[in-house]
Amino acid sequence: MKSVFKRYVPLLAVLVMAVMIAACSSNTGNQNEAAESAAPAASSTAAPEETAPSTKTVYPLTVENYTNNGEGTEWKAKSQTFDKAPEKVVANTQGSAELLIKLGLTDKMVGVAALYGAGDPAVQEEFKRIPVISKDYASKELVVGASPDLVLGRSGLFADADWGVGTVEGLNELGIKTFVQSTSLEGATLDSLYKDIEQLGRIFDVQENAAAYTAELKERAQALKDSAAASGEKTFAYVSDGGNGAIAVYSGNIDTFAGDVLGLLGLKNSFGDVTGEISKEQLIATNPDVLLLSVYTGGVDPEQTLEAFYADSSLQSLNAIKNKAIYLIDFNQFWGYSYSIFDGAEKLASELVAAP
Repeated sequence: MKSVFKRYVPLLAVLVMAVMIAACSSNTGNQNEAAESAAPAASSTAAPEETAPSTKTVYPLTVENYTNNGEGTEWKAKSQTFDKAPEKVVANTQGSAELLIKLGLTDKMVGVAALYGAGDPAVQEEFKRIPVISKDYASKELVVGASPDLVLGRSGLFADADWGVGTVEGLNELGIKTFVQSTSLEGATLDSLYKDIEQLGRIFDVQENAAAYTAELKERAQALKDSAAASGEKTFAYVSDGGNGAIAVYSGNIDTFAGDVLGLLGLKNSFGDVTGEISKEQLIATNPDVLLLSVYTGGVDPEQTLEAFYADSSLQSLNAIKNKAIYLIDFNQFWGYSYSIFDGAEKLASELVAAP
């Protein structure tokens, strides 16, 4: 279970459900400078007019992104310099491709991989225009074969394993730029998503699209926070089917981005500070109010898992069992490290409100 999970969340543990379930805000260099000019004064008392900052990217553009020294090692800052806007992009997950669609960049993509859910219906038609190089995680060979000038997406997939797109250093040596989503790094928050969008806006010279979309997401975040304010805080734990309906617990301690969004709903991870294995006994002793069960393409039938959990005599003391408070969350939404987490959070929020 662990060996599979390393692929399904930043390459570090992921829920065992028969397989899958691996931020710093980046500082950017080479800020685009807007020329400043003062209009001639109409009279000696007239105030000077202010010139609005330019929204055009000035190339070459350098942004600070990330690299590491191999699977499981710490991510550190590394600059990427763009002489022009990328023209051929491979997204290593569905979520990162959908984000580019939202920024108006469908035509820039030559490949996408890791289709582990239905995806966002709002961009479904646009998404169909993107070549799928693999429905599963794509190898470096497949990625390089698409002749990209940029590979972007989840940090944990930048590796030389057969399920990885290649390391940042390896791709850069081939002349391929990289953009690691800061949302997929430990320590990420919602601000990491806004920063990713801002940087992508400058890289592709679509700053206005990026600013408008960030404003939209911030409104959604505030709405979630406001609607949950009166409900009070609840604790939760990520669970999965460990085989034959046996419950398994995933700490989610590295998934700080998802944790930050769930925090808008008043949910606090009971095991957010825990490392290592979590036993069923620990789950029972901690007794979270809510259990979150991830659903993904190719996984165990969630209804079958729910039936097993609710019938397990050893779990009957759990509040989440007594109150029928196990909720299904979409893997693509919560582990796509993109805007689609809002769709998942809004759905979960409505279910929490409807709960008895």
